[in-house]
Amino acid sequence: MKYILFTIIMINLNFLTAQELVIGEETIEPGIVFIFEGAIKDHVMPNRMHLNENETNIHIEARVNWDTKDVPNGTPHGGFVAYLHITAKLINQETGLSTFIDLLPHINLIDNYHYARNISLPGKVDDLYSVEFNVLPPTNIELSLHKDWLDNYGGRLMKEYSFSYENVDFEEIANASRN
Repeated sequence: MKYILFTIIMINLNFLTAQELVIGEETIEPGIVFIFEGAIKDHVMPNRMHLNENETNIHIEARVNWDTKDVPNGTPHGGFVAYLHITAKLINQETGLSTFIDLLPHINLIDNYHYARNISLPGKVDDLYSVEFNVLPPTNIELSLHKDWLDNYGGRLMKEYSFSYENVDFEEIANASRN
């Protein structure tokens, strides 16, 4: 009986973690890894800052962590990279309609810390979309740098980046449910 219960739990956990669409993966200096995903929409709190689950199609995410190998000294391998400003723009490739959103820090039991937002697609769930992610480093107010960082990596955590992806199909994720 314990084995059957364990198997059911593992299948459900695999279903939840497998139900994310990897849009793109990028690695930048000094060893920061981005995984951009479309995930199943979810209930996110506080309610006043986020769209209700029933008003959205997907949960757009950026998992941003230090690499597991080549990172600056003292950096936690695989640890969350905080204080970034990340935006996502979704463009419907059929109609040209678009929507723009700021991704905010979130935490859950699947991805732990990540940047994300629930979002309504600017069109039908079976349309194809272009997705643009823009990443800005923390400001000097949000993150102070010690001399050793300045000497080795310059006056900021990283430079600005933009990543674009075409022909993204959100249909399976948009039609899925966490319940």
